[in-house]
Amino acid sequence: MKFGVVIFPGSNCDEDIIYVLEKIMGQQVVRLWHKDHDLQGAEMIILPGGFSFGDYLRSGAIARFSPIMQEVIQFAAKGGKVMGICNGFQILAEAGLVPGALLHNRQRKFICRNTYLLPQTQNSLLTSQIDEQRVLRIPIAHGEGNYFADADTLKKLNDNDQILFRYCDEAGNLTEDANPNGSVENIAGVCNEGRNVFGMMPHPERAADNLLANEDGLAIFESILNMAKA
Repeated sequence: MKFGVVIFPGSNCDEDIIYVLEKIMGQQVVRLWHKDHDLQGAEMIILPGGFSFGDYLRSGAIARFSPIMQEVIQFAAKGGKVMGICNGFQILAEAGLVPGALLHNRQRKFICRNTYLLPQTQNSLLTSQIDEQRVLRIPIAHGEGNYFADADTLKKLNDNDQILFRYCDEAGNLTEDANPNGSVENIAGVCNEGRNVFGMMPHPERAADNLLANEDGLAIFESILNMAKA
């Protein structure tokens, strides 16, 4: 599968995801600069984590207007697969490609630590091969990861099975204490109604190598590849 990783000024997780896709998963990857207008035939686009444009206005708000986002939005509108991780999720939300918004963490502090996630569906590219009872240990690193959506949007997300992951404790319990940033309903990731655009705040690429003593994130990449082959 051919992946395109978009690089914005301030991206700092681009090489992490490229390493996982190329070296661990054995996939073809092209680097896409934010001023490009050519997706180079990529079958799936990844918006990586980092601090696009320094987060000087609001996380993802400037990157959303980068030239390449015109192509990403058109690609998604035609059913193309797009995934945003952390800052990439924020960019997707700013672009209206996924519902909801990412607000400042309730503690008003940057958080960088491991969290636990419980998959909420197998009806998505990211989770198709993951048992819904399997708890994943995936790190977060963000200051604006507090997912918010209004009551009507939340109802649609739940009714349409668009919630990908929720924060939980090590035993899989969806508790307030397990919620690291104040996200409504412990939501850590969602997809769009068309089920081809995916956003998540935790970093699976930082939990995909045995050198890091954590390979839980591989389950997400394996799901992507297995479902893509189907």
